[in-house]
Amino acid sequence: MSDKPAPYKDSLINAMTYLGNKDDTVFIGQQIVYAGNPMSTTLVNVSKDKMIEVPVMEETQMGMSLGMAMTGKTVISFYPRWDFIVSATNQFVNHVDKYELMTGQKANILIRLGKGADTPLDPGHQHKGNYINEFKSLCSNITFYDLTDYTSIIDSYINAYEQGGVHVLVEYPELYFK
Repeated sequence: MSDKPAPYKDSLINAMTYLGNKDDTVFIGQQIVYAGNPMSTTLVNVSKDKMIEVPVMEETQMGMSLGMAMTGKTVISFYPRWDFIVSATNQFVNHVDKYELMTGQKANILIRLGKGADTPLDPGHQHKGNYINEFKSLCSNITFYDLTDYTSIIDSYINAYEQGGVHVLVEYPELYFK
């Protein structure tokens, strides 16, 4: 492992530390308690007591995220690839996006979404799609952030938390180590 600074990953660690210190936050996703993807490596300062590990069940995870948010929690929900959120599209588009319109109340959900890396190893076409424009057109009540540069990461997460509502923060895991 290199001692070289990794500003993108360090910014994500700082953002997750900030969120992990909030009393109302809960983290849900695959491979977050038991590290297995690049996103999980950004949770080093978050208590495992705040994490809910789920199996591969993307639609159920999205529904659980909304349900927990309905209780007043701010939910940070992890989808390491855009291609995985396609499986959660029903909950995402028909329920999460429209919750405030249907109820007059905000559900506070921050969705960490990864664009599958093209390098150093090509994961295949089914794991590297970037559907930000398509989902923006489907979800007019969700705020999207395209985190292509580390300088906007912390401010984006703080803004998403403080503003409340539903936010999708798109990350680029190949930048974690640059």
